[in-house]
Amino acid sequence: MKLSRPVSWFLLAFGVWSWVIWITFVKNLWKDGSGLAFDDAGDPTGYFWVHLTLAVVSFALGTVVGGIGLRSVRALRHTS
Repeated sequence: MKLSRPVSWFLLAFGVWSWVIWITFVKNLWKDGSGLAFDDAGDPTGYFWVHLTLAVVSFALGTVVGGIGLRSVRALRHTS
C-alpha cells in the first residue's frame, strides 16, 4: 500500500506530537500537587493510574503511527 506525501507527513507529525504531548503530560502528572494524583501519604491514586495508563497507551499508539509515517516518507524519497 502506498500513502500519499501529505498523509505520510501527517502521520509522522502526529507521532512527534504524541511524543511531545504525552511525555509532558506524564511529567506534569508526576509533579502533581493538587492532591488528585497522590493522596496525603504520597501514594498514587486511581486518578494517577488511569491517566498514566492513558498516557502510555497513547504514547505507544503515537509511536506506531509516527513509525508508519516515517517509513512512508523514506519510501517516497527513494521513489522520487
